[in-house]
Amino acid sequence: MSDETVQATPAAISTTGTEGSAPAAFTPRTGGYQGSRPASARPPRPTGDRGGSSASGPGGPGGRKFFRRKKVCKFTVEKIDTISYRDVRLLQQFVSDRGKIIPRRLSGTSAPFQRKLTRAIKQARAIALLPFAAKY
Repeated sequence: MSDETVQATPAAISTTGTEGSAPAAFTPRTGGYQGSRPASARPPRPTGDRGGSSASGPGGPGGRKFFRRKKVCKFTVEKIDTISYRDVRLLQQFVSDRGKIIPRRLSGTSAPFQRKLTRAIKQARAIALLPFAAKY
């Protein structure tokens, strides 16, 4: 028996389609097709815990666990039925220091009361009880 060595030509090994007619080869390591973009152009992957099943908890070792309190509608709790545009002290609680109306997801106000609150704030702005923007 003789030792036979088979040498392959580089054109036979290539899978990227150097002629331009064949599609680019999929590479599972990079997660895409070769030639779509260089691997160095991709942003680095985030490191660390993704939502927390670690023993040390969020905030590092000895850190406190974060407890998010359920937001409740102030108008429902205090049984306020109507929101008047003349009640400036109440309306100012729902306007930021920049003059913007605080959104529902931050204030916890229910949808019907947020609509009434928005209308009252806009009416108070129109007759100059509330500012449109912050004073500089």
